[in-house]
Parts: sequence; structure tokens; C-alpha cells
Amino acid sequence: MRIGVSSYCFQRLLKGSGFSLFDAIKEAKKAGFDAIEFTEFAAPAGKTQAAFAAELHAACESEGLSIPCYAVSADFLNGSGGDMATETARLKAQLDVAAALGVAAMRHDITWKPTKGISYQDAIAHVAPAVRELSEYAAQANIRTMSENHGYFMQDSVRMAALVSAVKHPNYGLLVDMGNFLCADETSATALSTVLPYAFHIHAKDFLWKSGAEPRPDNSWFPTRAGNWLRGTVLGHGVVSVAQCLTLVKNSGYDGTVSLEFEGPEEPLFAICRGAEFLKKYLAP
Repeated sequence: MRIGVSSYCFQRLLKGSGFSLFDAIKEAKKAGFDAIEFTEFAAPAGKTQAAFAAELHAACESEGLSIPCYAVSADFLNGSGGDMATETARLKAQLDVAAALGVAAMRHDITWKPTKGISYQDAIAHVAPAVRELSEYAAQANIRTMSENHGYFMQDSVRMAALVSAVKHPNYGLLVDMGNFLCADETSATALSTVLPYAFHIHAKDFLWKSGAEPRPDNSWFPTRAGNWLRGTVLGHGVVSVAQCLTLVKNSGYDGTVSLEFEGPEEPLFAICRGAEFLKKYLAP
């Protein structure tokens, strides 16, 4: 099993001056990761996304890092002006970027803001054909597609399992984020055990938690679906049962990459290095 880091962990540094995705690649190697994955990015002026992706791929190869995943935003219900066919076509174009990166899997969202009153069962039935079409298209390039448990509406383990069952295609699975289940007020280890059979890729993430009966501490905290409070933190510092989840992953026979996803207010490079140490400790044979 390999350990990776998401470029999302470096977002605060990337928003500053003088730090680039190429610097993130070097820092990932320095921290001891085997892989780095990328979230959707803009290309520099004068370059296409695919051309820039090829440069990132070359930089990762020179550092001995694999790229297990490319993550793009999507909304099959509301994206592209609510035109599902247009949204699907847009995502097919993103597969060119995924191919240039040399990834084996591309993550796309399902929906973030469903029509008021629509049930998750109805939403799944509505989007499943388009999700299947995209995955069939991606299979031609030997790229698997997957969706992550995030966005409040499509976040619970039962809903994600139902989605995979509805799409019903061997090239489609899940990016399972062990921390994100808390956003839907689920216990991480229990939820993880439900969806592990469908996991193509895994994120390790940690949160601090406070009851919604208490006031929001500050703007770094955000609400769960039930109105409790979460704040991202260093892996192993929060309430997510990360060690237990990693044990479940090891015992499941999963042999892919487990990637760190850090989104707390702590200093990013410190958090990234501590996250690498934590993953190495609990995923050691």
C-alpha cells in the first residue's frame, strides 16, 4: 500500500506568491510520500490544461512520485446550466487532463445543491445513467471514475453505496474520505466499513468537533448537516478514528493509495509532514 498527499493540502501556500504545484511536488517527496494527487487546476497563460498536466507528470516522475488521482468538480443536477448532457461532455474533456497526468482514476462530484424536496433516491436514479456513460467513456482510456462522499447531500455511506449499485459499472467506484462522514454526522469507522468494498481510492482526514448546542468558535469551523461544528486539523489530532479506519483499510485487502487531505488552519508543511508520519506508522506491514 502506498501513501500519498493531495495538492489540496497545499492550497494556502499555492494562494500565496512564489509557491507552485512544482514546489508542492518537491515538498511531497521531502515529506516521504510515495504519491501526490491533484485537484482541478488552471493552466498558466498560453498553455492548455493537458499540456500543463504533462509537465506535472514529468516533474512527478523525476521525483519518483506516482499520481493516483485527478479530482474535478461536477454537479450533474445543476452544473452547466442544469443541462446534464453538457455537464457530462465537460467532464469527458477533463479526462484528457487526467490522461496527460497519467492517472488511473478521476474523481468527480455528483451534486452539491439538489432541487428542493428531491430525495437522494430520486437524485441517484436521475444521475446514474450519466455517471455510467462517463465511466464507460473513461474506460476507453483505462481510467476509472469515482465519486467522493462529500457535499452534504451525497455524503452518507448508505447513499454512496446506493449510488454505486445504481450506476452498476465495474469501472465506477468511490473515493472514500474517512473524515467526510462526520459532515453527515456519521461515525467514521462504521461508515467506512460500509463502503470499503467500493473504494478505488482513500483519503485520510481529521477534524475537531463541537456540539451545535454551543456557539461557533470562529470562521474556521463549519456546520455539519445536523448543525454541529467541524474544523479541519492535523491527522491524529482530532476526533476521527483515523487509526481504527486505517486498520480496517489494511484488513480489507485494499492495495491502492491512501492520501492525506489536510484542510485545517495549522501551518501546512508542518501538518503535511505530521500526516506522513502518522500514515507510515499505522499502515506499516
